[in-house]
Amino acid sequence: MPVPLYEAKAEFFRMLGHPVRIRVLELLQDGPKPVRDLLAAIEIEPSNLSQQLAVLRRSGIVTATRNGSTVVYELAGGDVADLLAAARRILSVLLAGQQELLEELRSTDAAR
Repeated sequence: MPVPLYEAKAEFFRMLGHPVRIRVLELLQDGPKPVRDLLAAIEIEPSNLSQQLAVLRRSGIVTATRNGSTVVYELAGGDVADLLAAARRILSVLLAGQQELLEELRSTDAAR
């Protein structure tokens, strides 16, 4: 029995639900990067990065190629960059709405 589409989507978003994975995807938007560059940019333990890269690789959202002892990761497709851009736009709207509410609360408190 095939998995319903909404469950597949939920699993996809769960896979994205880790800050290190999101950061890796953001860094890879600029092009392929070797693991050493990802480590330098993210500043986490190599084993933790390796674990998160494995999740992204298993999901098919990134690909890895080996050149000697260097492993280079890249996004599997341009849609990932589009998804991250959409997330930024959504967050901008949400945070702007929160800022407006905060300003309203402050002006109400000042009036009392």
